[in-house]
Amino acid sequence: QKLSVEMLDHLERLALVDFRDSEGVERLQKAIQFADQLHEVNTDGVEPMDSVLEDRCLYLREDDVTEGNCAKELLENARETVEEYFVAPPGNIPLEKLEGRKTYLQGS
Repeated sequence: QKLSVEMLDHLERLALVDFRDSEGVERLQKAIQFADQLHEVNTDGVEPMDSVLEDRCLYLREDDVTEGNCAKELLENARETVEEYFVAPPGNIPLEKLEGRKTYLQGS
């Protein structure tokens, strides 16, 4: 299946990933080819799984704390903290509109 510029733009917006080079587009095309193979599998009458261990009973165990009280040492590893919490980096930045940026497929 050939990727169109519009499809690539749509996938970039969904994933917030910029596929500007041939390696990124090639990897995306391989992932789509792999996913297309899954459509060939007949799953009629197959119930969704809750766990890969459906043939076993899963029991909760007691939560025995053997170590702890090390929050201060752990927070020393953080680049930035607020009170007693790690500060996460900002999320992905949305891409510009397709007309305002150059994508790899526009040149091909």
